[in-house]
Amino acid sequence: MLSRSAERIYWLARYVERTENIARLVNVHMNLLMDLPKGVEMGWRQLILINGAEHTFYEKYNVANERNITRFLLADDTYSGSLLSSLTAARENIRTSRDLLPDEAWEQVNEMYLFAKKNLDTLANRRHRVIFLNEILKGCQRFTGLLSGYMSHNDPYAFIRLGRNIERADMTTRILDLASLLLSESRSDEVRQYETILWMNVLKALNALLMYRQQKHSRINGDDVLNFLLQDSNLPRSVSCCISEISECIIKLPNNDQLPEKIIELQAYVQTINNEETTQAQLRVILDDLQNKIGSLHNAINHNWFSIVTG
Repeated sequence: MLSRSAERIYWLARYVERTENIARLVNVHMNLLMDLPKGVEMGWRQLILINGAEHTFYEKYNVANERNITRFLLADDTYSGSLLSSLTAARENIRTSRDLLPDEAWEQVNEMYLFAKKNLDTLANRRHRVIFLNEILKGCQRFTGLLSGYMSHNDPYAFIRLGRNIERADMTTRILDLASLLLSESRSDEVRQYETILWMNVLKALNALLMYRQQKHSRINGDDVLNFLLQDSNLPRSVSCCISEISECIIKLPNNDQLPEKIIELQAYVQTINNEETTQAQLRVILDDLQNKIGSLHNAINHNWFSIVTG
C-alpha cells in the first residue's frame, strides 16, 4: 500500500469524524442553552474555546454571538476546522482513494457534501439548523457503518480506524477540558446549581449518556463522568478505549517501529489520572498535556508511514 494512499484514507477518517464532532457539539450546545435559565453565564464563545480558534474567529468577526459562531463553525470555508471545510477535505480524500473503498462510501460522503452546500443559507434559523445537523450526524454514522460492514478489515481499514480514533480521542479531551473550565472553582453559585445539567450535556456530546446510566446506576456526578470518559475500556468515545483501538491497529500494520511503546506509555498516563485528587486547575493542565501527547502520537504516525524521504 502506497504511503500517500494510506495518508489520504487516514485523513479521510479524521475529517469525517471531525465533521460529526462539530455537528454534535453545536447541536448539544443549543440544547444546553435551552436547558439552562437566563442569567447563567454560558454562551456560544465556549465553542470557539474548545476548538482553540479564538484568534481566527476574532480576525473575521467582532461579536461572539450565536449567528457568527455557528456560521464560523459550520459554514466558513476559510476556517480549516469548520464543518464545511472538514467535509470538503473528506470528499477530496475519498475522491482520490475510490479504488480502496466501497462505492457506497464515496456516494455517502458526496451526498453529505452536496446537502451541506445546498443548505448553508438556512443555518441562521435555529429550527433549520437542527434539521441540518441531524442529517449530517446520520450521514457520518452511515459512512462509518458502511465501511464496517462492506470493507475488508485489512491495512486500509486499519488506517481508517487509526485516523478515526486519533480524532475521537482528541475531541473527548477537548470536551472534558471545556467542562473543567466551566466548572472551575471560580464558577458562580448559579452555575453550581446546574452542574448536573452541564455534565449531562457533556455525556450527550459524546453520545454516552445511556451507557453512563447503565454502568453507574446513580445520579450524574462530575468525578464519575470524568473517570468514565477518560478511563472506561468499553465506551467507544472514551480516551482509553480510543487508545486501545489505536494500539490494535498499529500492531496489525507493518513497519510500526517504536509506536507500540508510545501507545503503552500513553495508555498508562491516562489510567493514572485521578481527578478526585486534583484541583480543577491541575486537571486542565493534565488534559492539555494529554492533548499534546495525542498530537505527538499523530506526528509519530505521520513520520512512520506517511513521510516520504527523498535524496
